[in-house]
Amino acid sequence: MLPNTRILTMKTYKNPPREQWSEIVKRPHLDSSKLYATVRGILDDVRSSGDTAILKYEEQFDHVTLCDVAVAQEEINSAREQLPEGLYAALEQAHHNIYVFHEAQRLESRKIETQPGVTCWQKSIPIEKVGLYIPGGTAPLFSTVLMLATPAKIAGCREIVLCTPPGRDGRVNPAILAAAEIAGVSKIFKTGGVQAIGGMAYGTQSIPKVYKIFGPGNQYVMAAKQLVAIDEVAIDMPAGPSEVCVIADESSEPEFVAADLLSQAEHGTDSQVIMITTSEIMIDKVRTEIDRQLQVLPRKEIAEKALENSKMVLVRDNSEAMALSNMYAPEHLILSTDDYEKLAEKVVNAGSVFLGKYACESAGDYASGTNHTLPTHGHAVAYNGVNLDSFFRKTTFQYITEEGIRNIGKTVEVMAENEMLSAHAHAMRIRKLKVKS
Repeated sequence: MLPNTRILTMKTYKNPPREQWSEIVKRPHLDSSKLYATVRGILDDVRSSGDTAILKYEEQFDHVTLCDVAVAQEEINSAREQLPEGLYAALEQAHHNIYVFHEAQRLESRKIETQPGVTCWQKSIPIEKVGLYIPGGTAPLFSTVLMLATPAKIAGCREIVLCTPPGRDGRVNPAILAAAEIAGVSKIFKTGGVQAIGGMAYGTQSIPKVYKIFGPGNQYVMAAKQLVAIDEVAIDMPAGPSEVCVIADESSEPEFVAADLLSQAEHGTDSQVIMITTSEIMIDKVRTEIDRQLQVLPRKEIAEKALENSKMVLVRDNSEAMALSNMYAPEHLILSTDDYEKLAEKVVNAGSVFLGKYACESAGDYASGTNHTLPTHGHAVAYNGVNLDSFFRKTTFQYITEEGIRNIGKTVEVMAENEMLSAHAHAMRIRKLKVKS
């Protein structure tokens, strides 16, 4: 069955056969060959020229001439008074909820005696230096500052470095600076795009080299993160454009569903939204609502472009709905139905799940407490979103007594010999002889 093109060029599939599902869950294709060549050239320039390259690319891409990439303390101090009324209080409440949720993720490891005389345990050690990339441009994501810096601070990361592009006036968005101060960021730098990722990965005269880079960005930022991850630093996860899947039925509110789809579509022209429904009439109702709500959106043109990559799918029952959703593995999954608890039990692949009519994705994006830095582009099949553990390394310890040598020495020696690693076997054998004596 071929998709029917209707309002806003969204594709509609009605009871598609399973063989067609792989086509439905495809993301928009991006030719990355030229992209990676461009990104690699910028990264090499930053690696060799440091701040000079950063300043050059800021002028080229962000159209601003800077003398220094570091944000002065004076600019940070004046940020709060520049905020719109009520925003600082909103930032504080969001920070509180994010802090409470992530603080509760602390796990205490205990020592385990695997054999008498053989004790093993694990210790969580904070990553000393982390880098946070915060997009600016058409939508400065000050919420992402809270999402990344808050768990980094809870974890005890010694240095939290933030890079974000400045405006044409050479200043950083004051909401980003205020959020950074609330969450405890150590240092802030005025640079965006590939050059920011390179600065944090390699270090420059001003920007410290970090050990792990976090944060969303456009296709160039994502390509830069993947390239530096090959041999330079760790990154939070592979990612692509933002996306949402909404599951709806006859009990859903068409107005809510349309609003959720549009809230995701306005992120960017390469975003994708999908509605899966068991109700054919819901398709028409949601389309009508999308068309009505779209007209008043300031980012209408962006949302319209994203809707061209988007789909509505009619399925036979809830089992098919959840199977298709799990195959899609969405960044955000909204179960906008009355029986959301039953559907939630069938979730296998999703970055973050929103239950019921009132749990809009916007709540998770800003202030419910969960983290909004999530796997996209189907990576939810293997990756989770950012959490407290993302800012730790797990180091294992072991202590072995003479009794432990007697209990596992022969096992180690036999296994090492059969792997043809005689030095390994010898290291245990000389201890066995010592214990016997």
